Amino acid sequence: MKLKPSSKPFRYTLGDRGEAAACSYLKKQGYKILEKNYRCTIGEIDLIVQKDGRIIFVEIKTRSNDHFGRPEESVHAAKQKKLIRLAQWYLKTHPSFASQPAGFDVIAVSGSLDAGLSSVGRGAPEIRHIPQAFTLPADND
Repeated sequence: MKLKPSSKPFRYTLGDRGEAAACSYLKKQGYKILEKNYRCTIGEIDLIVQKDGRIIFVEIKTRSNDHFGRPEESVHAAKQKKLIRLAQWYLKTHPSFASQPAGFDVIAVSGSLDAGLSSVGRGAPEIRHIPQAFTLPADND
């Protein structure tokens, strides 16, 4: 059986484009990207970054419009709890970062992402960065 290349052009999903925009934004703000889409048995962390001696776990939410609420509103208590478990797992499996202060940021990307990763023509998406949106609880073990 021969496989043919797809005749359809490769397209990023809305979430992929939002993550790329957020990543670009963070780099411009001086953050060092450590991991993108870190996966383990518990789930996935969108970005793990470092700045000023802190390790920051970043949740990125993207929406093309606000008809169902702003993107950051979907990082509710249950999602925060899961992200905290993921961060604890990451720190346990990466002991070189365990001594650094850790926190959680949320990046909300909304608006037009139709122009791809370029803001030419249709306008750039709105990026809202919420630093220290919630924190890693003190270890009670």
